[in-house]
Amino acid sequence: MPLSDQIDTPRGPARIDTDLPARPYAALLVLGHGAGGSVDAPDLLAVRDAAVSAGLAVIRVTQPYRVAGRRAPAPAGHLDEAWTAVLAAVLRDRHPGAATLVVGGRSSGARVACRTAHAVGAAGVVALAFPLHPPGRPERSRAAELDTGLPTLVVNGDRDPFGVPQPGPAVHVVTRPRETHDLRRDPAGTADVVRDWLRTRGWTAD
Repeated sequence: MPLSDQIDTPRGPARIDTDLPARPYAALLVLGHGAGGSVDAPDLLAVRDAAVSAGLAVIRVTQPYRVAGRRAPAPAGHLDEAWTAVLAAVLRDRHPGAATLVVGGRSSGARVACRTAHAVGAAGVVALAFPLHPPGRPERSRAAELDTGLPTLVVNGDRDPFGVPQPGPAVHVVTRPRETHDLRRDPAGTADVVRDWLRTRGWTAD
């Protein structure tokens, strides 16, 4: 069972759900949810299970607007501010011994993780269903958010109406067949991709 707790942020209380491996860990994976979704999305739960089994501690962060019961997302600056406050508290008070921080999430949560990766001291980013552009609006690309210079894994479905990013010098893109934006068809397969990438970076315990 995950351990749940609340952390105060400038935008209201956020919730964290923490899952720890059975063995000592050196890496911490922190995941955020989609705009109108939750941290119990199938892909996030599958990635959590795979990462914990590989020896990472995993924290799923619920943004303050969702804790307050709202589905409409807060402005990007508010999301980033709350996320940064949560990460600061987590690293200071709950996991000060974690040697490696990896941040990520799905959709909106992936964007937040990318935008704040350097500010929170992340070593890498896991971006699930990164929304490259609004559906039908490819001219409104968000590709620049992926350009953090940090090792970044993007996992998108080949039928995602939000588009699929292109790989870059530090950005590895895996396109999952017959998946849409929710990545619900094969969550375990998505999780395998994430675990294998974490392993190649040396961030697993196996």
